[in-house]
Amino acid sequence: MQESKFRIYHRRLPHWELDGAVYFITFNTWEKLELSSEAREIVFNSCLFFNNQRYKIFTLVIMTNHVHLLIQPLLKSEKEFWSLSSIMKSIKGYSAKQIPKVMNHIGTVWQDERYDRIVRDEQEFQQYWEYIRKNPVKAGLSSTPESYPFFWETPN
Repeated sequence: MQESKFRIYHRRLPHWELDGAVYFITFNTWEKLELSSEAREIVFNSCLFFNNQRYKIFTLVIMTNHVHLLIQPLLKSEKEFWSLSSIMKSIKGYSAKQIPKVMNHIGTVWQDERYDRIVRDEQEFQQYWEYIRKNPVKAGLSSTPESYPFFWETPN
């Protein structure tokens, strides 16, 4: 059996990566840029594009100025997982190029950093899942998570 690798990276925030782990990730728009519905749709589709190929998304929500994901990187090769940085570069990079096509915005779309946390156990997993589910309701964007067009969760 292969031993899991644990890595720590530092930018402004520390980033811990553990092979096979599930992560709660939040990333924000630059200077609280408000994303239009069309822009949120681009981000939504960008997040789901490599779902079940490079990573597994359990749940996600695209808010007006931030995104929450509960995600698990998948194996890239026999001995290597997709890195969070490559996953985030793909999602943020593609969406940042597409958003100016549907919004009157020139310049930076996303903050460089992200908040990521390794989910430690089933209880914490459920707490993050519920937090993500309730986010659009708490913000007054919908009456239920399911009625918010930019909320997604893996089918049971």
